[in-house]
Amino acid sequence: MRKVLLLALILIFSVSHFAQNAPTGFDLTNYGVKIEPDRRLMMVMASLEAAGLDTPLTAEGEKFRQKLKTDLQGLSPELRQKLVIFVEQYKRRHPKATNAELIAPFVSMAYTLSPAPDFADPARATDLPDDLLEVLDFAPLVREFYRASIRAKLDEYVKEYQAAGDNLRPSAVEMVSQLLDYLHTRPELTYIEKIKTQTKDAKGKKTLEKTETRERTRRFFIVPEMLAPKGTVNFRNIGDNYFAIVPPQTDLSRSEVRRAYLQFVVDPLVLKNGKDISAMRDGIKTLLDERRKENADISPDVFLAVSRSLIAAIDARQIEFDKTRIVTAQARRKIDQMKTVDEKKAVSAELAQFKKSLSDETALQLSEAYERGAVLSFYFADQLKGLEDSGFDIAGSLREIILSLDTTKETNRLTQFAEAKKNALAAREERRKNSGSQEMIIENPVTKRLLEIDALTKTKNYVEAEKQLKQLLEANPLESRVYYNLGRVVSLSAEGITDTEARKLRLRQAKVAYENVLRSVTPQTDVALVSLSYVALARIYEFFGESAYAIKIYEAAIKIGNVTDGAYTEAVASRERLMKEQ
Repeated sequence: MRKVLLLALILIFSVSHFAQNAPTGFDLTNYGVKIEPDRRLMMVMASLEAAGLDTPLTAEGEKFRQKLKTDLQGLSPELRQKLVIFVEQYKRRHPKATNAELIAPFVSMAYTLSPAPDFADPARATDLPDDLLEVLDFAPLVREFYRASIRAKLDEYVKEYQAAGDNLRPSAVEMVSQLLDYLHTRPELTYIEKIKTQTKDAKGKKTLEKTETRERTRRFFIVPEMLAPKGTVNFRNIGDNYFAIVPPQTDLSRSEVRRAYLQFVVDPLVLKNGKDISAMRDGIKTLLDERRKENADISPDVFLAVSRSLIAAIDARQIEFDKTRIVTAQARRKIDQMKTVDEKKAVSAELAQFKKSLSDETALQLSEAYERGAVLSFYFADQLKGLEDSGFDIAGSLREIILSLDTTKETNRLTQFAEAKKNALAAREERRKNSGSQEMIIENPVTKRLLEIDALTKTKNYVEAEKQLKQLLEANPLESRVYYNLGRVVSLSAEGITDTEARKLRLRQAKVAYENVLRSVTPQTDVALVSLSYVALARIYEFFGESAYAIKIYEAAIKIGNVTDGAYTEAVASRERLMKEQ
């Protein structure tokens, strides 16, 4: 489990297809994905809240927490005390664990219970992992908590959770379409299981054996959980069902849900190629044994190593492939506008340098995966790179890829890419210290249209300006400037709205547009635009009362520096004002 903050999700160099441009009519269920809350988990998490296990939540989560606290005012002191004692004793046994880590086994426990309203214990509890068994005695308290306080409110809560799930849908579509477009495949949604059965003949003397086939459905559940810790994704694979538990307002396409969904896609492919993988067992095991000398916690499971390696390779290569394609297209447009050979060469050199930085970052990601036991991550990445432009289907290509494996060539991968890893680590540190400090701007033909639309904005014709900006965005889905202008128009239109809820809705829409500015930034983007977007985004968080987070965003703008036409001065003043108010 890795904690991911929103500021890390809107990385300066992140580019991809965005939710606003998701395929019309894209039905997630066709790809195995369902977004729905789980009542069992809701009850367990609410019980932990009643026990005082406090964790940082998203804005929506915090709002729900306050509502829950109000609803629990009538909870009996005796029951509350039992909940508190259980959780406090558990915390004392795990003094170094964070609250998010403490919650993890309780999440697992929730999925062992029967559906509402019984929430019954599992039939074979002795088969459960030790960390789950340690918290299983919390289940009776959950049932008592449900009957005593939540039963009448549960349906109302479910509606709120479903609304949060609906808000996750655009980024879920983005995530699924990104990954499957890259792999040119569809996930397998059924699994055919062969089962041998024995019966007696008519006389009851002879045992007859036959093989039956059973079809099982596979599903990937995205579970919105209001009380899930902010920036944390919990993933559980239970039989044919995969569960990704996420807090509200999570951008799924830039979260750990990506890898969870990749596991859903990859697992049956690895299983289908089990015989060929078994033939490579000794070589893969040798690689794993070497890694286990450095980290004994790495699993010796060969099939797990293959699965993790393939997932790591797809994750890293898809990001690099998309970024390279987009930045190359931008550079070509800029070269077409250059008048001299030297200017054209300068753009080409800039592109080459950026592509090298992408390659270094991929090498770093693959190195980190290799060190964690994904010992074939480099091999699979090489194979994917050779197939990306061919429209390959990973399902049809995997057997050939596995049969071409020479494990002896994978022993020296970390040394081979040590320099690239070093460069990527240095680049990460530089971005952390001085994000967006270099002005590298790729001019775009949309400039003229933006000026024309700005004329509409100045006359306060916000409806028409927004309409034209959305049309411009359809033709230029990767233009940061269009997103910024859209956010600005929507924000300005919100100022004239007197209805509180309607105004909040417009500001949330503006927030999404500003976040998309930050997601779509490349090294060629005007850093002043980034500065302005950070400050505009921070203002919205201020409006919603999230001053602490607004301060962090103002600080991100300040780190960019006092660039021409930026918002440095306003960011400094706003941060100081909020610091005094706290």
